[in-house]
Amino acid sequence: MFAVLKTGGKQYRVQSGDVLRVEKLAAEAGEKIQFNDVLMLGGDTVTVGAPLVDGAAVQADVIDQIKGEKLIHFVKRRRKHSSKRTKGHRQKLTLIRVTDILAAGADASGVKAAVGAGSVAGVAVAATAPAAAKKAAPKKAAKAEAAPAAAAGADDLKKLSGVGPALEKKLLAAGVTTFAQIAAWSPEDVAAIDEQLSFKGRIEREGWIEQAKELAKG
Repeated sequence: MFAVLKTGGKQYRVQSGDVLRVEKLAAEAGEKIQFNDVLMLGGDTVTVGAPLVDGAAVQADVIDQIKGEKLIHFVKRRRKHSSKRTKGHRQKLTLIRVTDILAAGADASGVKAAVGAGSVAGVAVAATAPAAAKKAAPKKAAKAEAAPAAAAGADDLKKLSGVGPALEKKLLAAGVTTFAQIAAWSPEDVAAIDEQLSFKGRIEREGWIEQAKELAKG
């Protein structure tokens, strides 16, 4: 049996026992985590989610927090007063081993949900509602309920210079929800977010960290 899960903006095809590197997760070595964003299950029969498979999950053990290979970012501008910049970066990753693929009845007994390192701390996995109940609700009502849930406890990131609805959506998808998180970013965090979301130096250029420190004070 295999599953296709989504984490860190990427998709992975996994089987029990697979060892893989994913975008850094908020978990320590030795912890058990659960991925709830399962897009497809395969085996004797194939189940494709719409977009997720109801009740499915992938559980894994965290082996270690590591760094990827060093990447060199070189920029040269062809102008009269030309400039160039060389910057090295090693992406922070989490090494995990897949232990279980749950086709239904995702465990709700306290297994930490797999969330990005830049997001709020992982919480116990909540029990999922029956698929039949979800299908019975009107689509418009489901969307109306989903919107506030995604933004629960999040700050209005549009208060940052240059951040509109589209950029706010990208930040929320990456697990960045509060000004306090942005205010605490290190240079390595800035480089990682800049590369992951293709901000092209926007964070430093717009001065988000200083703005976030002021906004976090309320």
